[in-house]
Amino acid sequence: MIVADVRVRILAAPVEEEVAMSFGALTRRSMALVEIETEDGLVGRGESWINFPRWAGRERRATIEEGVAPLLIGEDAREIGALHARMVAALGPLGRQWGAPGPIMQAISGADLALWDLAGRAAGLPVAELLGGAVRDRVPVYASGLGPAGVGELAARCAQQGFTALKLRLGFGREVDERNLRAARAAAGPGVELLVDANQAWTLAEAVAIAPVLREHAVAWVEEPIRGDDPDELAELHRRTGLTVATGENLYGSAAFEPYLARPEIAVLQPDVSKTGGLSEALAVCRRAEALGRAVAPHLYGGAIAYAATLQLAACSRAVRIVEHDVRPNPLRDGLLADPPPVEGGCVRVPDSPGLGVELDPAALEQRDGSVGSATRG
Repeated sequence: MIVADVRVRILAAPVEEEVAMSFGALTRRSMALVEIETEDGLVGRGESWINFPRWAGRERRATIEEGVAPLLIGEDAREIGALHARMVAALGPLGRQWGAPGPIMQAISGADLALWDLAGRAAGLPVAELLGGAVRDRVPVYASGLGPAGVGELAARCAQQGFTALKLRLGFGREVDERNLRAARAAAGPGVELLVDANQAWTLAEAVAIAPVLREHAVAWVEEPIRGDDPDELAELHRRTGLTVATGENLYGSAAFEPYLARPEIAVLQPDVSKTGGLSEALAVCRRAEALGRAVAPHLYGGAIAYAATLQLAACSRAVRIVEHDVRPNPLRDGLLADPPPVEGGCVRVPDSPGLGVELDPAALEQRDGSVGSATRG
């Protein structure tokens, strides 16, 4: 299990229509696929999040090949904890000086997921078993990706498909937001939970001002409502409005979650396995949340490997209540999987094959492969 090579593939696919968010638009699907190969030819795969900015793939390839790979090649792939600590210790200070702790942890995430995939494949077990054992084989999911256009039609379709919760993007101006809230609630009906995500669009005052509208439409949680994501302001928002607050997709490393876990007003934590430091860091967040009686709803807006890894995380942690499921076409998720698990009754069955539980379709992978790099083969 000695690491012989670390490869990076930058995958891309066009979107049928722009995916608008309060801070910008996703004009193509992108993911950095990390492959770690051992001397005996076993390969594990991970994913590093590169949705934004458009040039993130070029940075990520360099960071993994020049920063991450030298710390792994020649090392025992089974020593995941030690290797993770080594990457954080060596690259974390560079991230601080660079002013880019996020990209550093996103790069480490890809390697961490690949190491866990390797470990599961070597043991012949799904990763959930290595993380402490599965507590469920089906995971509730909510429909994500609604807004700002065509909200009523998509909400109705999600309800018809059996989703029991859906999430609407806000932050496009009060008039648009109110119109979409009405459309989503009317189309989904009273039996479907309505979640909203502002992507840090508002000030505290603006979030307080729109709170009555959110309560009117029975919004179950408001995600990243406040610009800057300050935990004190998020706690104040809950105290002043009673809204359930969710956040965490832009926090890096489990230690960064501690100020949020320390505030019971922040009810839902949302680590992303392809951003926060991989399964190693996300599982630490889940364990802390479970000890404190808090809910986890992992953020997931990436490709096939992040999807598979998130399902494994959800399978082994009772803190995870629900997982995000992007309902817009995603060629880098279902399009790459040889056998994508379907959504049935608002749940997804957790794959139980070794490793992260999924295989990629070789033809689809080659079709989406924009660049291949190797730390040992150039």
